[in-house]
Amino acid sequence: MIRSAPLAAALLSLLPTLAAADCAGTPGPCLVETGEYHVVLPDSPAADPMPAVMYLHGAGASGATAITNSGLIGALTARGYAVIAPTGSRAFGGPDGHLWAFRDSFPGRDEAAFLGAVMDDASDRFGIDPDHTLLAGFSAGGFMVSYLACATPDAFPAYAPLSGGFWRPHPDSCAGPVRLHQTHGWSDTTVPLEGRYLGGGKWQQGDIFAGMEIWRHANDCPTETADTFDTTGPFWRRSWTACADGSALELALFPGGHMIPPGWADMALDWFEKVVPRN
Repeated sequence: MIRSAPLAAALLSLLPTLAAADCAGTPGPCLVETGEYHVVLPDSPAADPMPAVMYLHGAGASGATAITNSGLIGALTARGYAVIAPTGSRAFGGPDGHLWAFRDSFPGRDEAAFLGAVMDDASDRFGIDPDHTLLAGFSAGGFMVSYLACATPDAFPAYAPLSGGFWRPHPDSCAGPVRLHQTHGWSDTTVPLEGRYLGGGKWQQGDIFAGMEIWRHANDCPTETADTFDTTGPFWRRSWTACADGSALELALFPGGHMIPPGWADMALDWFEKVVPRN
């Protein structure tokens, strides 16, 4: 995604770390045919079968580094969610750094098929419920989440890209209605709200607000304007609730930069539990 995005790994390194849970307590990653992932299980699952967040790392990071973010992982597991942290297919940013092949023009494996295989494997091994798994991702992981949600909206129950959206040229359209929660920092200069050029002009990040227009169209929203607003707490949120049946769309802004903001995990899970309730 971005040559400065080892920033994601640098931010993680500043946080206290969990013991390396790896494959739910077994040393080393969990393996599927096309790659690897790591899992952290909650001490007290919220339900049986267990809900989860599949979290996609930023550029220059990996599933192994993602699970060392004790602030994020602890907030998710405290809610009774397992955390599944796959590793992207493309080497980037150092010997242990990776990136997602989120565009068709990028070399690499079929990431959507890989993430599906990870979901199937985690469900079989650990009793994780694929019908209550939120696909979330930060930075390059947020780009991966966005493209997968656009192409295959039914692959996961809901999506939560954080500090990432689309690249230019933006998709002309997406495959259908989706449940999606977009979070972005107001002062992000790594992935600015308006996007920016990369690689000396070879690539261009997209505009987050243009992406929201694509999502509104996919969800058959009757108006451009949100119908619900919330400015309490650390996030400014706007939601489109009168759209296609089964869809959900929300944008949350916060005053910081390129980071996972405090409170994001609880906000994302509150939204997820509202739009994908358990029967």
